[in-house]
Amino acid sequence: MIEIKVTINGTEINGSEGMSILELARENGIDIPTLCYQPDLVPVGACRLCIVEVEGSRTLVGSCHTPIADGMVISTHSPRVIENRRVIVELLLASHCGTCYMCDKANSCQLRHIATDLEVGIPRFPTRKRYYPVEDVSPYIQRDLSKCILCRRCVRTCRDTVGQNLFAIAYRGFGSKVVFGLDQPLDNEVCRDCDACIAACPTGALSKPGKIGDEKKGKPLLVTD
Repeated sequence: MIEIKVTINGTEINGSEGMSILELARENGIDIPTLCYQPDLVPVGACRLCIVEVEGSRTLVGSCHTPIADGMVISTHSPRVIENRRVIVELLLASHCGTCYMCDKANSCQLRHIATDLEVGIPRFPTRKRYYPVEDVSPYIQRDLSKCILCRRCVRTCRDTVGQNLFAIAYRGFGSKVVFGLDQPLDNEVCRDCDACIAACPTGALSKPGKIGDEKKGKPLLVTD
């Protein structure tokens, strides 16, 4: 195995060929926030929260899918990195439903924890919320897509870990959403005794039956403040 020397936050660290920046950082106790990343899945860099600054690179790079190279100089928490992470979280919160006090996953929500760590409060941007009816047709999974942040973890977990491929991303832009089948309510016996996507979800978008609050049900509603 080829040993590679890189410098992270001013400290020289040895890594192995094929490791990503994120893997090497976490192996050495350096925390880089992520939402879409899972160690057992192929990284896609969808959330962009894991961006870091690499000397010589014109842009910030996603640490989850960028392999280390010999002599690489990396900063994981430079002012430029922190400011960009804050903007990313603000944009996520700007379209998030924001009803944390009604959410069963409020105290374990990864988005909320990251926002707290980055000291992100009320977004500075004009808000345009996503509102969808709570899907409670399935006896095994309830979905509240108003809380979905499109991290794709449920899609990839179902496909790559469970091997069922029930979910996909449909539509474009602000209208993008995770769908089942041809955008049908989730009612599938395949999901019996399978909580893999619920465990993978970083917010309260997926839950066991009876865990989602009594939000008003109806047609999707987009609201611009």
